[in-house]
Amino acid sequence: MRYLITGVNGQLGHDLVEELVERGEIEIFAPTREQLDINNREQVMLYMAKVQPEVIIHCAAYTKVDKAEEEKEHCYRTNVLGTKNLVDASLALNSKFIYLSTDYVFDGTKKGLYLETDLTNPKNVYGMSKYLGEKIVETNPHHFITRVSWVFGKNGGNFVRTMLRLSENHPDLNVVDDQIGSPTYTKDLSKLLIDMSQSEKYGTYHVTNDDYCSWADFAKYILKEAGKETRIHAVSTEEYLVLTGTKQAYRPRNSKLSKEKLKTNFYTLPTWQDATKRYLKEIKEKK
Repeated sequence: MRYLITGVNGQLGHDLVEELVERGEIEIFAPTREQLDINNREQVMLYMAKVQPEVIIHCAAYTKVDKAEEEKEHCYRTNVLGTKNLVDASLALNSKFIYLSTDYVFDGTKKGLYLETDLTNPKNVYGMSKYLGEKIVETNPHHFITRVSWVFGKNGGNFVRTMLRLSENHPDLNVVDDQIGSPTYTKDLSKLLIDMSQSEKYGTYHVTNDDYCSWADFAKYILKEAGKETRIHAVSTEEYLVLTGTKQAYRPRNSKLSKEKLKTNFYTLPTWQDATKRYLKEIKEKK
């Protein structure tokens, strides 16, 4: 199949290309931002008409959650209008479309696990932009909307790397314990997205590694596995903001996404603990 991957320089885009190459796919188009500006409608249409992808996996996005509150236009232009350009091109070509969305489409006030069918209610600019992107993607009947959270991979910055870096010169770290969700390893996610692309089980899916934790739990596990002695102090979001003197965009407290639909139609990913162990091994070997 002919694949087009946007956001190749990001964590997921990078691993998707690696996975496709490993599987022996040879028609892979992974343009950089300089080669394809998704905000330039004319350029998108010309590029798509030229390469004619059968599957578009749209990873490129504006993801600076806090900065998005100030850069609303920039965020919307990329996540909404850029997505529309790609979706319109996919409709003209009858291509399958895989869209990476986020747990931030929910407000995090539900008591139990979030189902794909639950009411969305994004509370920050980034979450709203991704929700609006979802609505656009739904106009392509051959779509997969995949909601992910707490992403980490070898090609870029992420929470795991931040914890490892801070542990080098901080004996103690404050990490929030009232935001609960699931980390997602791009290596595992890549395999699943490509399996999805080769099916016709279209729709919206929650796609993260299995099991749930708080950011504090995640931090403790990372440092324990990495053999670091830094102590993690679990604090509330409010305490963290006071202690650090920072201002943040709203974050959902409950980001526990149900993976039952994923399990029924495909399969669940390994636990976040298993994924974190493998990732730590991967970045250690890469040094």
